Amino acid sequence: MKNFKKLTALVLIAVMAVGMVACGGKETKDKNTSGSANDDNTFVVGFDQDFPPFGYVGDDGEFTGFDIEMAEECAKRMGQKIVLQPIDWDAKDMELESGTIDCIWNGFTINGRENQYTWTDVYMDNSQVVVVRKDSGIKTLDDLKGKNVEVQKESSAQSAIEDNEELKNSFAELRTVGEYNTAIMDLESGAVDAIAMDVFVAKDQIKDKTDELMILDEQISTEQYAVGFKKGNEELRDKVEDTLKEMVKDGTFAKISEKWFDMDVCILEP
Repeated sequence: MKNFKKLTALVLIAVMAVGMVACGGKETKDKNTSGSANDDNTFVVGFDQDFPPFGYVGDDGEFTGFDIEMAEECAKRMGQKIVLQPIDWDAKDMELESGTIDCIWNGFTINGRENQYTWTDVYMDNSQVVVVRKDSGIKTLDDLKGKNVEVQKESSAQSAIEDNEELKNSFAELRTVGEYNTAIMDLESGAVDAIAMDVFVAKDQIKDKTDELMILDEQISTEQYAVGFKKGNEELRDKVEDTLKEMVKDGTFAKISEKWFDMDVCILEP
């Protein structure tokens, strides 16, 4: 019995030792949030994977989009390996503060958030618009009175509407959803009467549904896009901004823009 107890004790010690080695050997990334790169020389880009044409999952299962291509080219020029990190949009601040991502680059509106992040210079204009069913009878923002309107949670559209109390108070209800694919399905089914969203996202969402859906001519607001970094991370911001300006100067920005929008959307000065 004594030998059995001794053997059992030795086995337990061995198991504990293996466990300690396993825990001690677990690799973690110590992100340098005040510098320009991680220890492993990666550039981790946080984005909403359900936000075409800026960032989304393509038919081949790979991440793609205008901002994705811009970020990939930027990382290549900086000599860094890009890591595309999908995030929940309403958790973007937590992801950035915790250091799991280096930046937010995905149709990210600077207006109203100027002091919350360290930003690059703006690189394109955008506006918030309303998408409705063609048979809804809704032609103007005034026609949204008494209607159910949907927006993506924590989106620029939500902020724009909440900043316009008169417009918001005219709705029967302002609802939020996690992604615009869901919102489009709600609109098509009649669960909501309208969706507020970025104009370029709206154009992409309805490109195959123009016989059924349309964008109102009247805009809710105008805004600009930039790349956002953790407050104080000016070193990485400067590196990315300088690289973007190089891409403007040599025509790469315009080339990528033409591919996605059939026009050069750039407003960034080289």
